[in-house]
Amino acid sequence: MNALERLAATIEQRRGADPESSWTAKLFAKGPEKCAEKFGEEAVEAIIEAIKNDRAKLTAEAADVLYHLLVMLAARDVSLGDVMAELERREGTSGIAEKAARK
Repeated sequence: MNALERLAATIEQRRGADPESSWTAKLFAKGPEKCAEKFGEEAVEAIIEAIKNDRAKLTAEAADVLYHLLVMLAARDVSLGDVMAELERREGTSGIAEKAARK
């Protein structure tokens, strides 16, 4: 199990925790819309650090983005396994061909 899988498992474990003792539980308690909003905020912060070319801050913000993405997915009952399966399905397909197939 890699770090991302361990993080996804921890997020699932904290879903039912006390919101007063767990940031993850607090996010879940606020609902999927708030989880999505937090993901968006973190994504914007990562974009800003990428534009500034601050490698250390971008690395930290990217970690926040991954965490909040996993929380948002879990809030909508989409697992990391579901996302990984979709990536595997797309593997070996050009991005141009994949996008054209969506239409």
